[in-house]
Amino acid sequence: MLSKKATIFGGSSPREGDEAYQNAFILGKLLAQKGIAVITGGYIGTMEASSKGAFENHGDVIGLTCDEIETWRPVKPNKYITYEIRSKSLIERLNKLIEMPDILIALPGGIGTLAEISTAWSRLQVKTIKSKPLILVGEEWKNVFLTLFENLPSYISNKDKALISFASNISETMLLVDEYFSLKA
Repeated sequence: MLSKKATIFGGSSPREGDEAYQNAFILGKLLAQKGIAVITGGYIGTMEASSKGAFENHGDVIGLTCDEIETWRPVKPNKYITYEIRSKSLIERLNKLIEMPDILIALPGGIGTLAEISTAWSRLQVKTIKSKPLILVGEEWKNVFLTLFENLPSYISNKDKALISFASNISETMLLVDEYFSLKA
């Protein structure tokens, strides 16, 4: 399979023309230009935008689709996927999204994105997956997690906080991606 891979998490609500959609598109584009395959949940919003950015820049796009999502909401995989991997359940899909890549990147999103971040963070903490960057993009995520760190200091150690990196924008995200892959080389 492909050598460098990044999973992009994010909300399903952004539409073409939205700033969030454009940011996801740019992220997918920049990753593809560096030869990094983009992995997404395979559907709409952030998933579609980052898939489109990668696809239009000759990158590989892996879409992890799921029977349970399509039962819950009438949605089909986006047209920019070059490889589809199908799961029956949300949890099976989530585990693949977390296990397959070298890097995990979360753009703004809602309940599903928060679940993805939390599961990835927990699995990194207990070392059930190999160590990898978990990059949260945007001041929204930084504010959410700093609130957790401040209000639950006896539950979240400095070691666990260090498992998360924050980036204010796509440029900062790509600096972290470049740093990771240059150290890995």
